[in-house]
Amino acid sequence: MSVDIDPIIQKSQEACASAGVKLTTKRKNVLVVLLRSSIPLSAYEIAERYKTQFNQSLPVMSVYRMLDFLIQGKLVHKLETASLYIACAHIACDHQHETPQFLICDRCHSVKEIGIKQHIMTELARSIQNTGFTLAHQQLELHGLCARCQSDSM
Repeated sequence: MSVDIDPIIQKSQEACASAGVKLTTKRKNVLVVLLRSSIPLSAYEIAERYKTQFNQSLPVMSVYRMLDFLIQGKLVHKLETASLYIACAHIACDHQHETPQFLICDRCHSVKEIGIKQHIMTELARSIQNTGFTLAHQQLELHGLCARCQSDSM
């Protein structure tokens, strides 16, 4: 997957500055590791790739803290079902972000992030509220086969 990282990093720095926080070099580099990956990564895989890409060790506990920061800044998502991390696909976009939905390929492990329209989330929240359940986190992860893996099976 080829991604032009520079405008994404620029937009990330602007978003952090407007929120009054700093995208430090190490936080930026963790984001770069995720942007360069075609699949979601664990914190341990991020630490390994960080060392390879930047020739510098980064303790896994530091990676977790940096990931927490990047998640709070809506620059990274955690795939809850697998405890893996992926850069937000909409960092450089100027549109209003919708609730993320992740289409996860069970064969090649690629992930496509798409947004769910607000009216759908409102209806879903209403249905959930009617059960007495309190929703703490709005994110959907759907597993299946991507188009490429489907065509490879034929």
